[in-house]
Amino acid sequence: MMRLLIACAAAAVLAGCAAVPATMCLPPSQPMLSAELAFGRNIGDRLGVSDAEFARFTAEEITPRFPDGLTVVDGAGQWRDNARGAIVREKAKLVTLVFAEDPAKRAALSDIAEAYKRRFKQQAVMVSVRPSCVSF
Repeated sequence: MMRLLIACAAAAVLAGCAAVPATMCLPPSQPMLSAELAFGRNIGDRLGVSDAEFARFTAEEITPRFPDGLTVVDGAGQWRDNARGAIVREKAKLVTLVFAEDPAKRAALSDIAEAYKRRFKQQAVMVSVRPSCVSF
């Protein structure tokens, strides 16, 4: 019975992930979406995307799609390369974007990830989107 109650509670919480009702945000916050994109910087086994190249990519691909602002943080990550069966550790750039719900903005996230993969020969770009309460 306890498992059933926990499962029902989890389902109710997860059902709210699609959108954040305005009543959940405390003023002056507003319901928005927060997206985080993680860009690996290795090409092969070496650092291949310089700070200057990433800044150019940001200016050409991210800023035009999200002109209201963004945050870029240097990071270090790891992921499993299934083709080689190995853990790959590499420097990364993490970009955070905040925006109102808009199908065009969601599509822009995919466009940015695809542009990065093409330009820098990457297997993947992590894109995470979640509801947030935001104030500026």
